[in-house]
Amino acid sequence: MATPGDYLDAADLKQVAAGGLVREDVLDQIFDNSDIPTIFLDAIGTDGAENSYTEWTEDKLADPYLANKVISGSDTLTANNNATVANAKRVGNHCQISIKQVAVTDRTQNIAVIGRADEMGYQTARRLIELRRDVEAISLSGQASVQDNGDTTPGQSAGAAAWIVTHKNTGAGGAVAGFQTGTKLVTAKTPGEGRGITWTMISDLITSCYKGGGDPSVLMSIPEVTKAIGRYLFTTPYAAQPTANVSGSGPGVNQTSQGYIDVFRTDFGTTMKIVPNRLQQGYADAVGGTVQNVADVFGFDYRYWKLGLIYGWKVDPLGKDGLSFRKLLSVDWTLKCLLERANFLIADINPTVAMAA
Repeated sequence: MATPGDYLDAADLKQVAAGGLVREDVLDQIFDNSDIPTIFLDAIGTDGAENSYTEWTEDKLADPYLANKVISGSDTLTANNNATVANAKRVGNHCQISIKQVAVTDRTQNIAVIGRADEMGYQTARRLIELRRDVEAISLSGQASVQDNGDTTPGQSAGAAAWIVTHKNTGAGGAVAGFQTGTKLVTAKTPGEGRGITWTMISDLITSCYKGGGDPSVLMSIPEVTKAIGRYLFTTPYAAQPTANVSGSGPGVNQTSQGYIDVFRTDFGTTMKIVPNRLQQGYADAVGGTVQNVADVFGFDYRYWKLGLIYGWKVDPLGKDGLSFRKLLSVDWTLKCLLERANFLIADINPTVAMAA
């Protein structure tokens, strides 16, 4: 009677020198879950830009005049239009060019590759997604605007965190100077010391924004921070407690547990949606060295933001270079903050610190 060792087995074939004799069994499909939506860019839409520096104007009504009274039959008062012109403001942002490059050899384009029939097409599509992800993350940063000098300094768009100056709360030592009329540049946000977020911070800035005419409807930050806010609102005694969703009846009833709050109503009758953004990046606080240990929390009114485009997402063939094909993917863009005072910013939030009242 033969023993198991007498039979030729798959294990024996695999042991043949230089890779074995068993064909690989690889599923002809690619799995990837990193194609995360660009939440901010998708929400704000696009606008044109006709120059590398693009501008727009803000205005503001005069404050209520409590001494507004005249004697019956009096002449008209001198118009005070000149005084209200001081509330007008001309602002702008510089464009930046962001790129990705694809290079595929002739051989790669013609061999059988797992999961795709056209390697150049596959790589181009992937790099376009990455390019949009880059623009999303940069748009939410605190970087300054920079003018392109056509030589050694590339143009740079200011990020949202560098724009918001009217309604802000920063950690110790932090600063947001915003748009500078003298230089026509937006100054970079200065990180402050990290701290935990509190409900008072959020509530106070909602009030400040509302009194100034703003109605932000989205509270956006990195997932760790939005998770802390949602859990706090779920457990605080000041918030209404959600109940289970119940469908059907009897012992087999299906119930969905509600363990998180993602929308809340403000003191002024408006609602804010808590939105985690997986592409928003953290940064090092004033004492954190190079560790990305803090993040910003935005109160957005999407109506006052646009992605300005000199040209949109473009793919240019670079011609054949020897035994390879190349393409250049690019976008010439800027972030238009049409009215910064309609939004608010809470900076330097450490997500590891528990949220408090």
